[in-house]
Amino acid sequence: MFTDALLFLGGLTLLLLGGDALVRGASALAERLRVSAATIGLSVVAFGTSLPELVVSLRAAASADAGIAFGNVVGSNVANIGLIVGIAALTAPIQAHSRLLTHEIPMLVLVSAVAAALALDGVFDAESVSGLSRGDGVVLLLLFAVFLRHLIVDSRRRAGDDPLLEELSGAPPPRPSGVRTRRCVLQIGAGLAALILGGGLVVDAGAALARALGVSESVVGFTMVAVGTSAPELVTSVVAARRGQSDLALTTVVGSNLFNLLFILGAAACVDPLATPELGGADVAMMLGLSVLLWVLATTHRRRITRIEGATLLASYLAFVAWRFGAG
Repeated sequence: MFTDALLFLGGLTLLLLGGDALVRGASALAERLRVSAATIGLSVVAFGTSLPELVVSLRAAASADAGIAFGNVVGSNVANIGLIVGIAALTAPIQAHSRLLTHEIPMLVLVSAVAAALALDGVFDAESVSGLSRGDGVVLLLLFAVFLRHLIVDSRRRAGDDPLLEELSGAPPPRPSGVRTRRCVLQIGAGLAALILGGGLVVDAGAALARALGVSESVVGFTMVAVGTSAPELVTSVVAARRGQSDLALTTVVGSNLFNLLFILGAAACVDPLATPELGGADVAMMLGLSVLLWVLATTHRRRITRIEGATLLASYLAFVAWRFGAG
């Protein structure tokens, strides 16, 4: 147990260093390429921080461990909103970009509802078992392709009225610098590598610690593994909030949740059908409820998620996790 504790702390250290490097590199690259931090957050950062969930879920699905694969994705999405946005908002109030409120967050609510319907289809048919079939996985992957197309097309369409470009409109265009661009890319790559390695250490060591303490496998999937794989988003979002990159903090979470549901859950279901585990319905309902709550909170107080609202999200998450531990 002592060795697992050391590995867990080492993983957290790598997450802290990787999160700082990733935010610095992504922000610098956005400025160099004249692309908004929101676009970078929804694409490069969101995908990179979702890689631990991808590795864990695919490995679990290949091992026919549906509980870990399902709980990892749903639990990560719950942790991303309740734990990560909550802590980030407590660190510094988060300003929601208007595009998030009209496009990406509503898209997250819709995708969460679709995933919930697919995962709980057995509730409406007594002869079938609730879960995600390979056909459901294909549906999610097709929706992921639609999301990527929307992201690319929308980014090109907004190139002329991007807030960052407006801010730079009074200055001459930056001179191309291959060295500086390569430096940004290397910084992002180093940050992602540290996040992936640190996330893996946190997940493996954290799960071992949980089992040593006698925690059930279903709870491990939804809590320890989910929080471990969400640790990159946590570090990245908190660092971004502290540095005033509130758009990056929120879009990283929204983008990561979309990647988790559409790509990771879809790919895992294609590898092996995922039966919804016991209490999985409550987990899915919490995920959908928090997505709707995030949308509501982001539209109030001049499109800011305040510290009080962050505390509300965090308290909701902790209360639900406490209930899950008690319910097993």
